[in-house]
Amino acid sequence: MSNDALDWTAATAEAVRVFKDLLRIDTTNPPGNEILAVQYIAEILDREGIEYRIVEREPTRANLVARLRGSGKGGGPLLLNGHLDVVPVDRDKWEHDPFGGIEAGGAIWGRGAIDMKNMVAMSLMSLIFLKRTGAALTRDVIFAAVADEEAGSRSGSLFLVEEHPELVRADYVLNEVGGHTLHMGGVRFYPIQVSEKGTCWFEITAEGEPGHGSMPHPRNAVVRLSRALAALGSARLPQHNTPVVEGFLKKLAEHIPFPQNKIIPLLLSPALSGPILDLLEKKSPEQAMGLNALLRNTASPTMLSAGRKVNVIPSAARATVDGRVLPGQTREDFVREIERVVGEGIKIHVLQHHEGSVFRADTPLFEKVCQTLERHDPGAIPVPYMIPGFTDAFAYKKLGATCYGFSPVRLPPDLNFTRMYHGHNERIPVDGFAWGLRVLYEVVRDFCGPL
Repeated sequence: MSNDALDWTAATAEAVRVFKDLLRIDTTNPPGNEILAVQYIAEILDREGIEYRIVEREPTRANLVARLRGSGKGGGPLLLNGHLDVVPVDRDKWEHDPFGGIEAGGAIWGRGAIDMKNMVAMSLMSLIFLKRTGAALTRDVIFAAVADEEAGSRSGSLFLVEEHPELVRADYVLNEVGGHTLHMGGVRFYPIQVSEKGTCWFEITAEGEPGHGSMPHPRNAVVRLSRALAALGSARLPQHNTPVVEGFLKKLAEHIPFPQNKIIPLLLSPALSGPILDLLEKKSPEQAMGLNALLRNTASPTMLSAGRKVNVIPSAARATVDGRVLPGQTREDFVREIERVVGEGIKIHVLQHHEGSVFRADTPLFEKVCQTLERHDPGAIPVPYMIPGFTDAFAYKKLGATCYGFSPVRLPPDLNFTRMYHGHNERIPVDGFAWGLRVLYEVVRDFCGPL
C-alpha cells in the first residue's frame, strides 16, 4: 500500500459537491438526455488535464470515456464504470426534491444516489486524485460514464463494446451493486457481486371475443389475461441452486448465530425453501423477497394494455413482464416455466433477452477489494454474491473482462439498501459515501500502483 498527499477532508467535500451536482442533472430514462451530465463531467476533466472521448449512438445519449495511462507492467486496464441514466420518479411520494441533491438527516437525497451516480462521482474523483498525486500507475485506469443502462444498455455500454471496443477493453471492471454493508445476525457482511441474472423481457397476450360492455361473457380477453397474471403473481417458479448463491448462503451461515445459522442453509433444499420463505415473509418481507429471487427465475408484470373505449370489450389484452433468468438457464427453459404457469391460450413473445453472468472470485483484484474492506471495517466479512438484476457487466464480459459489482458504501442497520433501488426517497448517508470514496480510491490506487 502506497501513501499519498491527499487531504481527505477537502477531498471528501469536493466529491460531495460533484455528487450533488450530478444528482441535480435530470437524466431520467426515458428519454435519458445523458449529454447534460457528460458535459458537466467533461468540464471537470478539462480543468484537470485528463484525456477523454465523448461518443453517442444517437443525439443526447452520450457516453464519456476517460483514461489515465500506466506503464502496463501490472497488466491490462482497470475500468471504473458508472451509468448516468436514472429511472423515473413519483415526485409526490418523495420527502425531498428527487433532483435537488439535498442533504438532510445525515444523508444525500436524490434519484441516482444509490443507483448509481454515487459510483460515477467516486470513480471520477478517484481518477482525479490519482492524477493530482502523480500516482505511478502500472496499468491504465479507465473511467466510463455511460448512458442507457436502465433500458438495456443499447446506447451505452453495449454501444461502446460493439462500436468502440478500443475505448473500454480492460482486464477488470468495477461496477455497481456490491460493497454495501449487509447487517445480519449482528454481523457485518459486504456482498461483492461476482454474478448476475440475465433478462428475458416478454409480452403475454390473451385473446377473446369483442363485444358490448353491457353484456359480459366468459371469453373476455381482459379477464383471461387477469387470470394468467394472477397465476404468475402467486407462483414460485422452480428452484435452481447456483454455485455462487450456494456459497453465499453457506458463508452467511458460518458467521451468524443460532437459529439463523441452521435455517439459512435449508433454503438450498427445494422441499424446505418454500415453507421457510413463507415464514420469513411474515417477519421480514423484503428479506424473503431478496432470497427468493436468488433461488429461481422470476417474472414481474410491469405494464398493461387493453381496450380503447370503456363500453367495448376488447379482442386482446397484453401485459409486459420483466423476467430475470439465473445463470445457466436458457431463454427456452424460462419460457417453458412461464407457459406452465399461465396455461394454454396465452401467447408469449420475447422482447429482449441476455444470459446471466458469472465471474471468477479467485483474482488479485478480488483479493485487493477484500483486503481494503477489512482494513476500513475491521471484523467485516466480504462475500461473493449474485444480484437478482443485471448491470453493464453483461456488456463488458463480451470483451473478456472480469467484472465485479463494487460500489462501496457503509450503511447503518436501519437503512434498507434494496429499498433504495428504484424506490421512493432514494438516499445515501454522507459518512457512508465518504467511506466508500476512500475505499474505492485505495482499491484502485493499490491495485494499479507500483508492483
